[in-house]
Parts: sequence; C-alpha cells; structure tokens
Amino acid sequence: MLLAIDCGNTNTVFAIWDGETFIANWRTSTEWQRTADQYYVWLSSLMAFQNIDVDIDEVIVSSTVPRVVFNLRVFSDRYFNCRPLVVGKADCGLPANPRVDEGTQVGPDRLVNAAGAYDKYGGDLIVVDFGTATTFDVVASDGAYVGGVIAPGVNLSLEALHNAAAALPHVDISKPQSVVGTNTVACMQSGVFWGYIGLVREICARIKAERGVPMQVISTGGLAPLFQQSEALFDAFEEELTIHGLTVIHAFNKELP
Repeated sequence: MLLAIDCGNTNTVFAIWDGETFIANWRTSTEWQRTADQYYVWLSSLMAFQNIDVDIDEVIVSSTVPRVVFNLRVFSDRYFNCRPLVVGKADCGLPANPRVDEGTQVGPDRLVNAAGAYDKYGGDLIVVDFGTATTFDVVASDGAYVGGVIAPGVNLSLEALHNAAAALPHVDISKPQSVVGTNTVACMQSGVFWGYIGLVREICARIKAERGVPMQVISTGGLAPLFQQSEALFDAFEEELTIHGLTVIHAFNKELP
C-alpha cells in the first residue's frame, strides 16, 4: 500500500493509495519542526478513528519545504521500513524530464502537477494551481514541464493588504455582488476577486498565443471553484491533482529496471 505525501507551504496532505483508488486522505498544517514520531501519532490516530487497517510499505513525498523532508524520511524508515521516493531527487525518475534553463530547480509540486495532469488529459496544458502562490504550469505535448508563471496567491494578497494598510481589515475571499463596492470589505473582495479573474484570463491567453497550439486549462487548489463559477476560465477542475500526480510518478518508478 502506498502513502503519498504532498507537503506544501501551508498544508500537508497524506493519502493512502491501494493501486486503484484513494482509501483516505487527511490534511494538516505544514510545520518543519514536527518530528517523525509526531507524524506517526497523528496519522495512526486518524487511521484508527476511521477503522483503516492497512499495511503501508511504500511512501512517496513531494515537498516545497525542504526542511520537512528529513523528518518525513525518518518517519517512513522508522514506521514503514521503507525509503521514500522524494520528487526532485536524483533517484526519483519522471515520466518526462522538464525542459527549462540549465541549472534551474523546478518546484516538485509543479513537476507532480504536470505528471498528474498529463495522465488525465494528455499534453498541451496549462495547469493553474491556487496555492500559497498562484502558479501556471505549461505541459508540452509529450508531458514535459516546459516552464510557467508564478503570481502571489489569493490569500497572500489579502494578507499583504491587511498587513500593509492599517485601515484595511482582514477579509475572506468571495464573489462580490457587484464590481463597485460600497464598503471597505466589498471593495477589497471585488479588487481581489475580479483582479484574479483578469490575471488568470490574461496569463492563459498570452501563454496560448506564445505556444501557438490549442491548450486546455486545468485548475486545482481550493479556490479554483470560486473563480470558475463566474467565468469559464477552466476546461476542468481537479481537486486532488497533486496527489494523483504522485501516484503516477510512483508507478513510473516501479516500472524502471
């Protein structure tokens, strides 16, 4: 049984894959100080609560926070008696190697998104991931990651507004009733919501024009459905695209000689 771990800047997702479907998945905040023993106590308690009794013997990790990788390696070795595959490391192969500037380190989450999206939709894709940052990943016809765009995340932008301007409150993102706000909260929500609608539309249009081929736009991340309800920005939404990509990369490495 495979344990797939997607460690992002804000949250970490643990998912158990039986080879055909995910049995369960859980989310926790990302904390680099968390020890291998703490990971196990947390995970085993959730598994017991849901009456999940499986033999985990393989682990794959994608982490945008390098400091957590060591403890996840210890966690895997100590409690599951296996060395985890870590995306981005030399011993973890990819279905298609990225084509970027020499010496460039591509974030493992972007490599995993590319693999997962290509497996589901084929090539010539733009993957828009609404995470701590809003990223646009370009996937070529053969499934290779060939570059992209990084913009501030939605919540990061709202937090920056709140922290930098003393008079502006912290607000939750939602679709405003009208473009022109008649109070401070509505003004902020409109600026962020319609600002990101425009950002996504414009960046995707420019990527398509630059690539010169028809491309599908696939979204992932918790805020993607919010933006999709207003404008037809995306061809498809994948809630667990990164976790799916981890299973694709794991299967690819299992087939290597």
